[in-house]
Amino acid sequence: MSILRNLHQMNSFYIMVLSIVFANVCLSLSVAAEPSHEIISIADVEWQPLNPARGDKSPKAGTLWGDRNGSVATGFLVKFTDGFSSPPHIHNVAYRGVVISGQIHNDDPNAEKMWMPAGSFWTQPAGEIHITAAKGDNNVAYIEIDSGPYLVRPTEKKFDNGERPVNVDKSNLVWLEQPGRSVKTNSLMLSYLWGKPHGKNVYGALIKLPPGITTSMSSHGSFLNAVVIQGQPNYHVSKEKLKTLQPGSFFSSKQNAVHTISSKEEVVMYVRTNGKLDFPHK
Repeated sequence: MSILRNLHQMNSFYIMVLSIVFANVCLSLSVAAEPSHEIISIADVEWQPLNPARGDKSPKAGTLWGDRNGSVATGFLVKFTDGFSSPPHIHNVAYRGVVISGQIHNDDPNAEKMWMPAGSFWTQPAGEIHITAAKGDNNVAYIEIDSGPYLVRPTEKKFDNGERPVNVDKSNLVWLEQPGRSVKTNSLMLSYLWGKPHGKNVYGALIKLPPGITTSMSSHGSFLNAVVIQGQPNYHVSKEKLKTLQPGSFFSSKQNAVHTISSKEEVVMYVRTNGKLDFPHK
């Protein structure tokens, strides 16, 4: 009987231990899945030379997310001086860009200048010789890579990765109205730039919010990265606190976090995510 009693006590003990372990695992999974937010104002961006080898002649770069010197996907701002023009060069990785302010030209060294204004989009394949130029008092672009590091290399290192560059002027963007999202006489619009916006595929899009809107935004994916391209939206940090975001400012979330945004003027934002976007209006 004493042996049976001891076995029963041992089984009870193991069941209790397993219950505690299971509860802790469930708790840790719950914490891991908890939505998280991050906001970076452009005023708080830390600027460094984009190409340290060029010293003071290099454009300035400020990382918003990721690590452009590492191997991960990264998004960063680049600031050019008025009249800047790079020497012909290549990059080891492909990148895509959105003009935030000023005018940017990015093309073959012998191509006629195509000055892209704020809101324009372009892509640059890895290995292809090109130049980048800028004009205006304040020239800023958002640059994004899918893997790093982001390096500048001489033209002798050129190669063909099979991709071709794309330059889309702001006036040539295709905007799609979101059903059931009209506000007064205006509508919330999306312009898909790259990727496949369905399932869990990663893609990028521009979002245009009409004046006078207050809306929440969330993604059914595992992350959302957003950069303000035009306008100065109010980001609702809480019910009582608003944070005004200047062009170039950034906010992000993991899991299905909700972002509430309002603005008296038209706002354009670039968003990178891997899930369907929702915009229920307040």
